[in-house]
Amino acid sequence: MAEIGLRTRMLVKDVMSSPAITTPENTPIDKTAQLMSSDRLGCIIVTSKDGKALGIITESDLVKQVLAKNIRPNKLTAKDVMSAPLITVDPDEVLTETAKRMNKLKIRRMGVIYKENIMGIISSKDILAITPELLENMQEKARIECKPEVEDSEISESTFVVGYCEQCGSWSENLEEIDGTNLCEECKMEL
Repeated sequence: MAEIGLRTRMLVKDVMSSPAITTPENTPIDKTAQLMSSDRLGCIIVTSKDGKALGIITESDLVKQVLAKNIRPNKLTAKDVMSAPLITVDPDEVLTETAKRMNKLKIRRMGVIYKENIMGIISSKDILAITPELLENMQEKARIECKPEVEDSEISESTFVVGYCEQCGSWSENLEEIDGTNLCEECKMEL
């Protein structure tokens, strides 16, 4: 993971997990599950014969597509179980936009693809891991930029926060706490 410094606009490449572990589409699912288990992976990217990303297999896919259906794992391949197509993101995309898209699509992982090559995976866990440091950096930047003539007593009762709106669930860099609830700009307007 890259050092954040005082930047508040993070890119996917700054926090993604790399390299991505992949498996060919014709790999038996029991072998895929063994690889995921031995490498402690929550997901694995499924590739075509020419190495292009086709889809993703998550722990949830294994439960829903194999265990819940009581199918013998050696009878299925990675292609049979994967979620496809793989939802992808460019490594230079702003992290907040990626988080918004993940939330909208109700997914926890995206493949990071650059020039058709698999660079890594970005997950909600990766984003959550840097959130405390990002918030600290934003607070420090605000302190540095704060005018010294402003007294603490003059600062508005409203506090701005980065995170998910508690009303609509959208990601925002400008949540405002109103009556104990963090709201985005759109939800504040609806009040």
